[in-house]
Amino acid sequence: MFHFLGKTHIPHEKHTAGMPAVRMPSPAEVLIPLSQHIGAPATALVKAGDAVKVGQKIAEAGGFVSSPIYAPISGTVGKDESVLISAGRKVPAIRIVSDGQMAVAETVTPPDIHDFDSFRRAVQESGLVGLGGAGFPTAVKLDAEKKGLLNTVVINGAECEPYITSDTRTMIDRAEDVKAGVELLMKHLSADRYVIGIEKNKPEAIAKMQETFADNDKFSVAVLPDTYPQGGEKILIYNTTGRVVPKGKLPADVGVLVINVTSLAFLGQYAKTGMPLVEKCVTVDGPAVADPKNVIVPIGTPIIDVLNFVGVEEGKIAKILYGGPMMGVSVYSAKDPVLKTTNALTVFDRKSVKNAETVACIHCGRCVEHCPMGLTPTLFTTFMEKDNKDERAKLLDAENINLCMECGCCSFVCPSKRPLVQNNRLAKAEVREYNARQATLKG
Repeated sequence: MFHFLGKTHIPHEKHTAGMPAVRMPSPAEVLIPLSQHIGAPATALVKAGDAVKVGQKIAEAGGFVSSPIYAPISGTVGKDESVLISAGRKVPAIRIVSDGQMAVAETVTPPDIHDFDSFRRAVQESGLVGLGGAGFPTAVKLDAEKKGLLNTVVINGAECEPYITSDTRTMIDRAEDVKAGVELLMKHLSADRYVIGIEKNKPEAIAKMQETFADNDKFSVAVLPDTYPQGGEKILIYNTTGRVVPKGKLPADVGVLVINVTSLAFLGQYAKTGMPLVEKCVTVDGPAVADPKNVIVPIGTPIIDVLNFVGVEEGKIAKILYGGPMMGVSVYSAKDPVLKTTNALTVFDRKSVKNAETVACIHCGRCVEHCPMGLTPTLFTTFMEKDNKDERAKLLDAENINLCMECGCCSFVCPSKRPLVQNNRLAKAEVREYNARQATLKG
């Protein structure tokens, strides 16, 4: 019997768990960054002045690890521009000014899926990337099937971050779409085991998934402790299958494909309708939100439009995060768009973002105790204080810094309020740079 990984208790704040998603009106315009996924940016297929319709491809995948992008509204393409993304760089973007029609493109038809290759092509053409936040193109994950590596599919329904309930509502409100997505995988993959991991604080979702798949002996529901971070990929794999993904390896190397439950629901719907990924269910919540909601939003919608729809008072907004407070990314401007990977907008008021005073480490060991990967954040901090960059990179690599998933547990439990996860992020970047230099020297 294995022990569950992840034992940090955080506030759940699942205020919208009982709220089905509502659809907001079509925005006046959208802004579509061409880099909304891990890998190469997409390449624009339209130019200023072009008329587009909902579901029309406006950008082609820019490489093997990339994803196409589709128009979420109908209207006219604006002039070329760029947008600053959370990674700190500017990327090309396509602006579409709405014509108010939401006319659907004639190309939107159900895909022809009859074998694995056609299934893989359909997934690629759908524009689907990991909807749980990572943004890895889903079609690329499926290539493990051709290598004969897969025997288990792990479905991520954990949704362990505070506030976020968009996946929860998917499991409750779109169970038949989830089932259709699972059946697609069962038909075209060789995996013979399917398990969905759901934290125990979501009893309605657990019951719905158990009911939906009651007659499927290949499918099981793993009820996980409601401790953070159950949704981390390696944590989820271990806590549902007992398998350990070694350092430097992928889930496929231990026979596993991990897919988000909302990604599955999208696939089930896409196979029926042919409508590519053009909208997201987004949880809007946080201390600055008096009336939180789950909202269905066209991708590219300005965040401020979503907040106005929910009724958030602009004067109360001090900070906005893409995602939740543990792993979310701060939004540069309220005019920034909703992305493919946006599952939540967490909005804070001034009182809730007051900076805590950072003091010296008291060597309590809480960060070590709570790290789900068994790492030592205080040691990484010590290494980062060394003057020799190569020396500290080698020490960091030897202590497995790259296993850090940046879940934020160490910073959350630190009584000295030290920026441990930020230090780990910088440390990982130094190791990447060092390894790249070494590879260049060897080459």
